Amino acid sequence: MGSRGSRKRSWPEALKREIVAATFAPGSSVSIVARQYDVNANQVFSWRRRYREGTSPLAVPSSPSLIPVTITAEKVTAGTAPPSVTEKIEIDVGGKYRVHVGSDFDGRALRRVLDALERR
Repeated sequence: MGSRGSRKRSWPEALKREIVAATFAPGSSVSIVARQYDVNANQVFSWRRRYREGTSPLAVPSSPSLIPVTITAEKVTAGTAPPSVTEKIEIDVGGKYRVHVGSDFDGRALRRVLDALERR
């Protein structure tokens, strides 16, 4: 007869992702999250390592967050023709990178750029 604790638990993939994502929340720790979900902290570290190495994708949708936006007008000096109007935005990625995007930029390409910068 085996002991009660020797049975191997099976965790649904979605729950593993949820647990791993919770460990990356600001102010959280693996040990605290592990206790909240009643899972061994070493198991959580193992899942984190697996997702980081790419053997099992961590597809946790990121929650939307607000970012500061500053709108400034360009100064036009007297006697010069105003420049042609071009629509562009500047995106500050976590205070590390600034991406300037024109209105003709492909949205899917922008998403790939932002995803790549976010992973750095």
